[in-house]
Amino acid sequence: MERAAVRGRLNWLEAEVVELVQEAPRVKTIVFEVPGWIGHLPGQHVDIRLTAEDGYQAQRSYSIANANGSKRVALTVEAVENGEVSPYLVSELVVGDRIELRGPIGGYFVWEPSKGGPLQLIAGGSGLVPLMAMVRSQTGVSAATPTRLLASARSWEELIYRDELEKSSVDLGSFEVVYTLTRSQPPGWTGYSRRIDQDLLGDSTWPIEDKPLTFICGPTGFVETAAAIMLELGHQPGRIKTERFGPSGG
Repeated sequence: MERAAVRGRLNWLEAEVVELVQEAPRVKTIVFEVPGWIGHLPGQHVDIRLTAEDGYQAQRSYSIANANGSKRVALTVEAVENGEVSPYLVSELVVGDRIELRGPIGGYFVWEPSKGGPLQLIAGGSGLVPLMAMVRSQTGVSAATPTRLLASARSWEELIYRDELEKSSVDLGSFEVVYTLTRSQPPGWTGYSRRIDQDLLGDSTWPIEDKPLTFICGPTGFVETAAAIMLELGHQPGRIKTERFGPSGG
């Protein structure tokens, strides 16, 4: 997920591309080896800076997609039409290329096991990226936090991480995933087929008596709608964290 760049006091690090994964037609996960990386928490992000031969620089921020625990940083990037940065990252980068990276950044929209649960994740489009880091952080953990994910996408083809999500819903006994496809659905589709509403969230999220810790991420309209509905359903405001994104020049 792409964000508006955030200034900080962290040093710029040289990151090398070590792996590229096509997630959807216009979306790619880029895995960087980052010497000097101090680690991160699920939900944090990094700044990316590109410098042209004439010295012109462009900077964007992207959510970190992978769990903590290595010197690698995975970013899942959607190419924005006529963008300055995202089309280059998605279409031009090859293994062995190097770029500048700074992070980790962010302390509000983060989760770690000590924060408890149950965990409710609500994602719209590429807002799934930081929430996926939270899911991945529980892989191999003996006492994983009970987690439910509601992922909204325009179509099955545009749903990122879909194979991994399907596998995780089987392998992680404490993880459940629900999908809603808002524009088109594959033959035989049995999931939701509409934009989120009160009935959909009421049926697919933890009940209020469980007092879930909720993270909502996606486009501004999606996040505002989801947060308002969760409050209407009776969830505690202090247990709901939101992060939104919008056009930023790509």
